[in-house]
Amino acid sequence: MSEYKNGAKGSITALKTKPLERSLALTKMGVGAGAKIFGHSITNLFRNETERDEANRAFYRQQAQVLADELGKLKGSVMKAGQMLSLYGQYFLPEEAVEVLATLQDDTPPVAWHVVQPVLERALGAHRLAELDVDETPLAAASLGQVHRARRKSDGLELCIKIQYPGVADAIESDIRTLSRLLIMTRLTPKGLDITPVFNEVREMLHREVDYLSERRFTETFAERLADQPRFVVPKVMGDYCADRVLTTTFEHGLHVRDAAVQALPQARRNALGHDFLKLFLTEFFDWGMVQSDPHFGNYRLRIDPAGENDQFVLLDFGATRIFGRGFIDDYANIVRGAILKDRGMVQRGSAAIGLMPAHMPQSVFDAFAQMCEMIVEPFCGAAPGRAPAHLLSAEGRYDWGTSDLPMRAGRVAASNALSVHFRVPPREIVFLHRRLAGVFIMLATLGCQLDEHQTLLDVLHMQEAPAD
Repeated sequence: MSEYKNGAKGSITALKTKPLERSLALTKMGVGAGAKIFGHSITNLFRNETERDEANRAFYRQQAQVLADELGKLKGSVMKAGQMLSLYGQYFLPEEAVEVLATLQDDTPPVAWHVVQPVLERALGAHRLAELDVDETPLAAASLGQVHRARRKSDGLELCIKIQYPGVADAIESDIRTLSRLLIMTRLTPKGLDITPVFNEVREMLHREVDYLSERRFTETFAERLADQPRFVVPKVMGDYCADRVLTTTFEHGLHVRDAAVQALPQARRNALGHDFLKLFLTEFFDWGMVQSDPHFGNYRLRIDPAGENDQFVLLDFGATRIFGRGFIDDYANIVRGAILKDRGMVQRGSAAIGLMPAHMPQSVFDAFAQMCEMIVEPFCGAAPGRAPAHLLSAEGRYDWGTSDLPMRAGRVAASNALSVHFRVPPREIVFLHRRLAGVFIMLATLGCQLDEHQTLLDVLHMQEAPAD
């Protein structure tokens, strides 16, 4: 049994690392869930429709909370799978369940030093490890591993050591099988929905994220491609202290984007940061076909230049980097072009080509989808009449990300037209691309940016100026 020091948010002092004991823990929870489902179903027989709806919402939230709590204790691939489900889940899980599972993103206790120290010792060897002073208190903790700060004794160089939790890689297959059964047992998935493709994608993603050698290569690739971009800092990989379960880089200082000092920067400096952050994403996808798909704010730090000339983003953690094929990129670009031009035929062709557009979709539902696409690109339409709400544009035609309610408006269009019914689980590329895109929106909103990025998007799409309506 995983144990905690200092209550539920303290350190986990023991991990269930064997597939059998992890499976038993989740199965036990599933049996308990089955009993609760039976009781809930019986009680529902005596409720009216309104009471039943309210009871179902409370029940889904409770079931999801129990699931999230157990996943948080187990750590490893099963918890990461829970995080992935919070992304996919918006397409097939109850809203209450998605909200609870989303807390797994950043509400995870660390693992005690004595649990991860043997992993580090085996990976580096006693001689190499003796060159370092390692802080036993983790700098950050996640589902598959945690990061410890260290100092190289010979020169004082500050390092970050990412250590994978023991048994994580070996438990992936068992964890996926058990979790898929558990979702069915807790009645969180709709009847008749085949969730096999979802779990196939989650399985593939997990195998990528425990591959520290691949993450090392992506880190080095991003560092190389951004070497001449003073706005961005990528940690240097320290190969002498890396192994298949350990990744060591230089420690790069910086502030959280919500830090008061960042928020107090003049508008022009926040705009400059936001512009380059957005352009980086567009470059990653449309030019490189290589996107760091995890937008968690913990993966970014900001350095404030005392001279006010070169504020910087520190980019961290490239384990979730995804490669996109040129065909997908070109077809997705056609959706965006169609949305910019209000050419719904182009939107339809691009959507069908990437598998986003189901066959025999009702025209009314497609029109709602096209309307949503046109709405989503409103920050890139400049001051074109009828595109962005007037109150979100400055006198210079810059879009005000900080006060925009775009996500809520787009969500209302989707909900009112039952898009979720027709767009069950989208292509896996879409899920992770839009995960990062949502992160870009949130970053620019948090920075309170006011930007006119019309020409920026036209350039990456190789478009001429869009004609006026």
